[in-house]
Amino acid sequence: MAGSTMLKSTISAQSLDLPTANMLPKSIFAALLATSLRNLASAQDDSGPIIASNGSFALHGDNVSYRFHVDTEWGDLISDHFGGSADEDGISVDLGWTPGWVGPIGRVRREFPDVGRGDMRTPAVEIKHASGHTVSNFRYESHEIMAGKPSLPGLPHTFGEDSDVSTLIVHMFDNYSSVAADLSYSIFPRYDAIVRSVNITNRGNETIEIQNLASLSVDLPYTDLEMLQLRGDWGRETNRIRRKIDYGTQGFESRTGYSSHLNNPFLSLVTPTTNELHGEAWGFSLIYSGSFAVQVEKSSQDVTRATIGMNPYHLSWELSPGESFTSPECVSVFSDSGIGGMSRKYHRLFRNHLMKSKFALQERPPLLNSWEGLYFEINETSVYRIAEQAAELGAKLLVMDDGWFGNNYPRNNDTLGLGDWHANEEKFPNGLPSLVENITAITVANSSDNMRFGIWFEPEMVNPRSDLYQEHPDWVLHAENYPRTTTRSQLVLNVALPEVQEFIIESLSRHLRGANISYVKWDNNRGMHEMAHPSTSHRYILGLYKIMQNLTTEFPDVLFEGCASGGGRFDPGMLHYFPQAWTSDNTDAVERVAIQFGTSLVYPLSAMGAHISHVPNYLTDRTTSLKFRAHVALMGGSFGLELDPEDMDEDERAEVPEILALSQRLNPIIINGDLYRLTSPTETNHPSALVVSEDGNQVILFAYQIKPDPNNAWPYFRLAGLDRSARYRIDDGPTLSGATLMNIGIQLSFDGEFDSHLIILEKQ
Repeated sequence: MAGSTMLKSTISAQSLDLPTANMLPKSIFAALLATSLRNLASAQDDSGPIIASNGSFALHGDNVSYRFHVDTEWGDLISDHFGGSADEDGISVDLGWTPGWVGPIGRVRREFPDVGRGDMRTPAVEIKHASGHTVSNFRYESHEIMAGKPSLPGLPHTFGEDSDVSTLIVHMFDNYSSVAADLSYSIFPRYDAIVRSVNITNRGNETIEIQNLASLSVDLPYTDLEMLQLRGDWGRETNRIRRKIDYGTQGFESRTGYSSHLNNPFLSLVTPTTNELHGEAWGFSLIYSGSFAVQVEKSSQDVTRATIGMNPYHLSWELSPGESFTSPECVSVFSDSGIGGMSRKYHRLFRNHLMKSKFALQERPPLLNSWEGLYFEINETSVYRIAEQAAELGAKLLVMDDGWFGNNYPRNNDTLGLGDWHANEEKFPNGLPSLVENITAITVANSSDNMRFGIWFEPEMVNPRSDLYQEHPDWVLHAENYPRTTTRSQLVLNVALPEVQEFIIESLSRHLRGANISYVKWDNNRGMHEMAHPSTSHRYILGLYKIMQNLTTEFPDVLFEGCASGGGRFDPGMLHYFPQAWTSDNTDAVERVAIQFGTSLVYPLSAMGAHISHVPNYLTDRTTSLKFRAHVALMGGSFGLELDPEDMDEDERAEVPEILALSQRLNPIIINGDLYRLTSPTETNHPSALVVSEDGNQVILFAYQIKPDPNNAWPYFRLAGLDRSARYRIDDGPTLSGATLMNIGIQLSFDGEFDSHLIILEKQ
């Protein structure tokens, strides 16, 4: 085993308190001796969360260990353990004779599997060399350890102080092609999170092409595992799917150019008995907003390999001599407290060490968004009118959605004007700054606050019927003379072009500098089609990140919300710049329960936009009570209304101020608290969840009934995350101990379909 030959030969089985050779079979004794030698070498350096000694590496969090070593024969990196805390390597047995077509390299657990040397499983890297072959032979060269972690130039990334995170960089080199690979491992001990990325550098004399590069590849030795993923489409995002991992390859991907509604760049592996509160769960979240691919392969040797990274379909990246390419980061998390434990670690890490916005941990104002209320009926009069009415109800932010721009091609519907970011002169005869000034002078009812103003943009798109397209038809994605396919009557601007980046930055900056705008809803309503080269997609995403970095740096006091026809780009890459996203265009409260529960598998409630909309719902034609709609929407960190106040009846209008006041009471808990999903909407008629405040003193219970359940016992909801010995007052009524609430629970009654409870508990 690696490292053992570097210790003094006087170390023996007796000195290590091992059984003697005549007590065990020779192969097992040799394995015990070699393992203990490496453990002893590793124990000689125990400073900090990262330990490196004699070719062995260990990264330790509060409840996780990640261990691997350098194979002395191949120079390969071999995984030893990724799971619960382990101070040393376990007992392993040498493979011995390996008959058949699968040789040793195809049987071991590898950290960075390459192509062409006998490992027939899914590779983490595939490079096409100038001669045309794709064989690589990466071997360990050296390593370095540092406090903190380096940033990823041009890419979103996790961050932290030296006390938060430590980093190990393992340098590997292919002597035959002169290609270097630097594997970066950063550990956030408090979150049991390990962040991995890869940098490839061409040190040779000829151009190479990266055809595939996974941000993370992990081999787990457990025979029976299941995978969790989030899939869907427009209007039904983040449906939670759990399935058994069988022999062969199974996976999912996005080829849309973006992370997409279809699949989310997140994977979890769990044991068959793992549930929300108990069992082991591994999570893998890619900090990237472009096309991605996840592959999970159970090999003939019962090893499960999972890879996650950019989609090879949209890569083909050429590297000239001396150039480097860096993969996005993948955040891997281990939990021994179930799927919920994994989720909470992601939520805390993302809030504190991914979202760089000043608003990441701040309360969000209750808002009214104009889209479902006015659609394209936008003008100075209608917008000011709903701003006044919103303020009377207690909303503190008015967001003017689509329909406000374009002169030669006025934005009266979605077929024209997109790209012409000038306020329509007929709709706003006094100019947009005048409207903003008037709205921000409105005082919110029962408050000393003035109304704030937000605005909608779709900066990456253009209608053919626009001044922008007529002037710059070469700015859109296209492939030579092939037809340019429109979706929603629009084309995609090639954000990889510097001139397009400058145009977008200037278009938004002009408005943000010229008026008191405190909120931007950034939309994106179609995927990429014709591209001149597969790498165009990644160049586009890099250009997008450059734009977002520029704008969020210049306008740190503007709250940006991401949107892509709802949740089409709800990913960690976007959250690095924008601390929240519009979760789905589907505002039906019943549908939103499943969407929000699914999204919370990896993303914090603070990042979710959730609004009360009018009924019957425009998408499902379903009618639900205002109470039910409110109790669903209040789970979102960005809460508000998606309607025209004039469309509400008197009873609803009378209820809304109390709901908005409640939202401000709950919002600090939703933003910074810990989420516990108690019962799932995919498994029960009574989905439920609770949020425990950061200090543990306040608890919010959300409980729903979807279908009528006549002549049946009312359900009990057993809580979680409480202090067993403390007592909690329930809705200003009786008090019960934490132990009672978690082991017996609260029994609730419901009235027909689409009923709900929102209960607040205070620790005494």
